[in-house]
Amino acid sequence: MLGTMLYGPGDVRYEEVPEPQIVHPTDAIIRLAATCVCGSDLWPYRGLNDVTAPMAMGHEYCGVVEAVGDAVSTVKPGDFVVGSFCLSDNTCPHCGHGFHSSCEQREFMTGAQAPMARVALADGTLVKTAGQPSEDLIPHLLAASDVLGTGWYAADAARVQPGSTVVVVGDGAVGLMGVMSAKQMGAGRIIAMSRHKSRQDLALEFGATDIVAERGDEGIAKIRELTAKIGADSVLECVGTEQSMKQAIACARPGSTVGFVGVPHGVKIDGQDLFFAQVGLMGGPAPVRRFLPDLMQLVIDRKIEPGKVFDLQIPIEDVAEGYKAMDERRAIKTLLRV
Repeated sequence: MLGTMLYGPGDVRYEEVPEPQIVHPTDAIIRLAATCVCGSDLWPYRGLNDVTAPMAMGHEYCGVVEAVGDAVSTVKPGDFVVGSFCLSDNTCPHCGHGFHSSCEQREFMTGAQAPMARVALADGTLVKTAGQPSEDLIPHLLAASDVLGTGWYAADAARVQPGSTVVVVGDGAVGLMGVMSAKQMGAGRIIAMSRHKSRQDLALEFGATDIVAERGDEGIAKIRELTAKIGADSVLECVGTEQSMKQAIACARPGSTVGFVGVPHGVKIDGQDLFFAQVGLMGGPAPVRRFLPDLMQLVIDRKIEPGKVFDLQIPIEDVAEGYKAMDERRAIKTLLRV
């Protein structure tokens, strides 16, 4: 079959790859209904993560089970499923505490930018729907696999409460999902930090009440102005740079929490600054599996439409253009039709 491989910075190819097979009795093979390009895929695409050998790309997925290993009992061929980008057994102590992304058997999904994919630890990772979902729900269910779950975790980690004031740092797909999540959790005010009109518009549609276009010290000053110099009750850091992390901490009021989900690149935090900020930090790779059943139900009940974050939909064979469009900020997030 054909699949997506990254050979180096800017070098994405849709080429012949081996068809996935059952390797362990806990595996499943799925035929994808759709897949997509993640913002984190852009780090190696831009040369910010080393690529020492061709990489099979793709970790967001939903589709129909084709085959299962002998030990799989919760899904069967014909089931429509959604899974997390973190593969987990859902039985270890960390999973029991809701941190599936730190599972003792954790693996990270790869190879999902293809028509078929192998999912390890299928019983603990995959969640099935009651039946075959309608075609228009596919993008929304796909979003639950990573980007929605990650935005939701950012809001959960930041302890968003009904009526609270929330700041979202980052206007990429995860930041926009953070806005949606904060809205669903009942936040009274949601301030989205964004400099791009199309993303600002989507943030407002998802529930943002205010837009702040400034960054750095100017952005911090604007947040202070909007919050009567107090700062926000919860801050969602959805970028992963040192500037965004410092901005997030500085926008938070003493006693609040920053939920950080942007994959860190070159982030250093001054201990004395953090000490006097009196701000809590909670984050890391999102335990999407914890939230997946509830998020899927919200989608199926048509209470949320996270798939609107896919502002570019193209055939999977044009995947290289999908990467390029996101890299050049012509697209927020690319959906790949299989």
